[in-house]
Amino acid sequence: MAEGRGGGVAIPFILVTLIWSSTWIVIRDQIGSVPASWSVCYRFLLAGVAMAAFARWRGISLNIGRSGLLYAALLGVAQFVLNFNFVYRAEHYLTSGLVAVVYAMLLIPNSILAFLIFRQPVSRAFIGGSVVAVAGILLMLLHEYHGATVRPDMVLLGAAFSFAGLMSASTANVMQGMEIARRLPMVAVLAWAMLIGAGVDALYAWATVGPPTFDPRIGYILGVGWLGLAGSVVTFPLYFTLIQRMGAGRAAYTSVLIPVIAMLISTLVEGYRWSALSIVGALLAVAGMAIALRSKAR
Repeated sequence: MAEGRGGGVAIPFILVTLIWSSTWIVIRDQIGSVPASWSVCYRFLLAGVAMAAFARWRGISLNIGRSGLLYAALLGVAQFVLNFNFVYRAEHYLTSGLVAVVYAMLLIPNSILAFLIFRQPVSRAFIGGSVVAVAGILLMLLHEYHGATVRPDMVLLGAAFSFAGLMSASTANVMQGMEIARRLPMVAVLAWAMLIGAGVDALYAWATVGPPTFDPRIGYILGVGWLGLAGSVVTFPLYFTLIQRMGAGRAAYTSVLIPVIAMLISTLVEGYRWSALSIVGALLAVAGMAIALRSKAR
């Protein structure tokens, strides 16, 4: 993997995998003292400003025209409003590692939507691997349902939030296959999408939970910084570098490793309790995603 297509992919691959693996547990710490919508707003306001500064530093113009701004707005609502509001709410009821495992299935709705919209073919191996992965996820959710410390219906609500967020993220991903996305500088689009998304987050938060609140706790402040800078501004350009050098299929192998590391972190930090059911489910989920991704890479 160190050679990749253009060389120098090992460090970006490791950084993206480790940083995105850690974001799930940091999100967990953000929940409680501040309403989720305000936490999402702060994260992407910081990320949007930093991404815009990064674009200017790289000499990339932020002038993407009206059609570009409209595209960025739609992308921002799908990715940085709906997706992350669902994620933060899902972690009210499920462990961070389990939500990460659910999100590892992102390639499945991506491929289904790409087939429906762009007629991109889907192989039998991909379908088979996806079925195995979904079976593994369901076993892990069943374990959570039986052993949860919250009411079982709350586990189902957390699962519903996870899958709603998954579909929102998939919509944003497939939008990047549109013709307009190929002719606009992605860093500039992301800067506007994050800033517009943060604005919509603020409007939604104010309308539903009232004026802004903030937690002065050092852990919360560092968490916003880590999610906004490392988890957004650093990783997105690195991931696009991986796609350019390795191809989208091989770069997507980060999504197999991320839930594994996230589950390990959840076990150490949140005290996630494993059972035979959850172990089998985790193995099936990882194996199924590896099969599906391998067929997609080919």
